Amino acid sequence: MVDDDPALLTLAREIVAGEGYRVLEAAGGEDALRIAADYAGPIHLLLTDVVMPGMNGRDLADRLRSIRRDTKVLFMSGFTAELVAEYGVIPGDPLITKPFTLAGLALEVRKMLGYRSPCAWPGGEGGRS
Repeated sequence: MVDDDPALLTLAREIVAGEGYRVLEAAGGEDALRIAADYAGPIHLLLTDVVMPGMNGRDLADRLRSIRRDTKVLFMSGFTAELVAEYGVIPGDPLITKPFTLAGLALEVRKMLGYRSPCAWPGGEGGRS
């Protein structure tokens, strides 16, 4: 999870971790790439702000996917579709708009991960194993 706004990063981390997911967090693109390179486990989803100082979210996603090909990407932004398009996020790219609700972010993360709960029991109900 990457965002240059510490308060939003904390809130988003609490929402996603509250759903049972392990969260790695970074305040910017370079930091995120270092964390990803050092982390031994899989990284299933990159949740990143689009407009950040230094490296924008699209550039981060492209660079991260060069070393972690299976990582899915969910962009987040408080800007219009026209502005995020200037940063390489095009219609059809997964994007959640800020401000988002707690339930809205949790739903988007579950959708990106195929509704698989990290807390589900193998063979559990609802296909969430």
